[in-house]
Amino acid sequence: MAASVGLIPGVAQADPGKSGAAGPHGVSAPDVDLNKVAASNFTTVKSPAERTVHTSSAAKGTGKAGASAQAEGSGAAEPTVSLTAKGTSARGISLDLGVASDAGTALSVNVAWGDGTSVTFGANGPTNATETHSYAEIGAYTIKVTLSDGSGVRGTNELNVVTPGSDFTPYAPTRLLDTRNGTGAPQGKVAPYATTRVKISGNGSIPAGVTAVVLNVTATNTTSGGHVTVFPEGSDRPTTSNVNFTAGQTVPNLVIVPVNKNGYVDLYNGGWEPVDLIADITGYFTHASSSGYTPLEPSRFLDTRQGQGQVAGQGTTGVQITGRNGIPYNATAVALNVTVTNPREDGHLTVYPSGGSAPTTSNLNFRGGQTVANSVIVPVGADGSIKIRNGAWKGTDVIVDVVGYYSKDSQGAYLPFLPERLLDTRDPADWPYGQLEGQGYIYMPLSSSRPQNTAYVLNTTVTNTRGDGYLTVSPDPNSLNAYDNDWAFWPTPPNSSNLNWKRGDTVPNLVQAGMGNNGIVDFWNRGWDNIDLVVDIFGVYQTN
Repeated sequence: MAASVGLIPGVAQADPGKSGAAGPHGVSAPDVDLNKVAASNFTTVKSPAERTVHTSSAAKGTGKAGASAQAEGSGAAEPTVSLTAKGTSARGISLDLGVASDAGTALSVNVAWGDGTSVTFGANGPTNATETHSYAEIGAYTIKVTLSDGSGVRGTNELNVVTPGSDFTPYAPTRLLDTRNGTGAPQGKVAPYATTRVKISGNGSIPAGVTAVVLNVTATNTTSGGHVTVFPEGSDRPTTSNVNFTAGQTVPNLVIVPVNKNGYVDLYNGGWEPVDLIADITGYFTHASSSGYTPLEPSRFLDTRQGQGQVAGQGTTGVQITGRNGIPYNATAVALNVTVTNPREDGHLTVYPSGGSAPTTSNLNFRGGQTVANSVIVPVGADGSIKIRNGAWKGTDVIVDVVGYYSKDSQGAYLPFLPERLLDTRDPADWPYGQLEGQGYIYMPLSSSRPQNTAYVLNTTVTNTRGDGYLTVSPDPNSLNAYDNDWAFWPTPPNSSNLNWKRGDTVPNLVQAGMGNNGIVDFWNRGWDNIDLVVDIFGVYQTN
């Protein structure tokens, strides 16, 4: 299956002031079977042979050729064809055909894929065959198979298929859950080691059939340390986490999570004490053609420290998105990493499309003097810009790094996974090199042999931090061959950050990691002290 990744993480730790090879070390792939993880996306559908439809002319024979065929095979059964289809990638379908006919019967088998294209092959007697196809657009299609001979059409069978991948639809930031006031769930904190569920499909104008949802999940009113895990209702709770918090913290994190067939997701409180949970939606994925994803190398679009000055308390600043750094004018949404630094008091930021008033949602929360980042996926306004509102009463600096965009012309369709751990530097069985050193990086060849996998949805968590710092995730300019043969050069990390920490912090953040030209992504420790790094995978964007 094209969604699988043969993961071979490597570490490169050296003096970044020195030029030359990074001196990387390979490590065996973790026990991660993404074929199994993604199996829920690839359902099998069938149309048995008895559903083959025979026309009256085929049964009786028409004209000279039909009369001859009837005379030669008066006791023969009409040919049939069974169909079995399964998904192989975001847009790919594999079709197994079982043609049943008398020995020596020559048939022409035409497979019409439902998108205006078809393929034809011959079958002489009973024949089993497999045909594959990649659709230009995700969606639902009807495959029609026609059996013909010299007398005309002898039978047809049809099968309805849905491509496994999903497209993105932006949604104006809306609060779906707030246990503090009873929005979307009974009022009151979520008990320790308990779950609360959130209705997605059919909630407001969110349609049925949502395959995954983009939520900003916030833990607040915390009285002990803990974590939050978000997963489809009814499935096994994964061992990964989406939000980590300590006593007294208010912590948000962006989550892209599969939605169950009934339209719900669960939020699990993994802490020792009750906690309030908030969930805000900014978009969803469905099997209907909408907007695909295009990853970009991280690029800084706003840094108020560079001349603009802080965003005033209760103030708003705009950021032009389209028409800059490769983002087209028809972009419907943008994937960002938003960082607050130098805030003069506690507060929160709200990111929303231009052209409307600020919603009551929040994207990140901060304390006075704190530097904190969070991933954001937000619709783009009609003028191609977004707005950022500072909910504090005093000013703060804001940094915006763009990592990708969604548009109708983008080809990246999404395949959600049940979360799976890719790397944990705390586990010697998984990672024998210990902590990631200051100014070092770990490289992961996630799709070096699968160019159709253009970006992955990951959750990165930094813990056991020995000093202040920040994490940068970016495509690697080296090839896997360069690493394997010790001629890789030390890359230059971009001027962007994905998460920030203080000594002793545990900080998670969602990352939509683009693969660049070589299918390798780097995780940079931009602090001077060692850290532990945990990486979990949640899904993949594929172009075919």
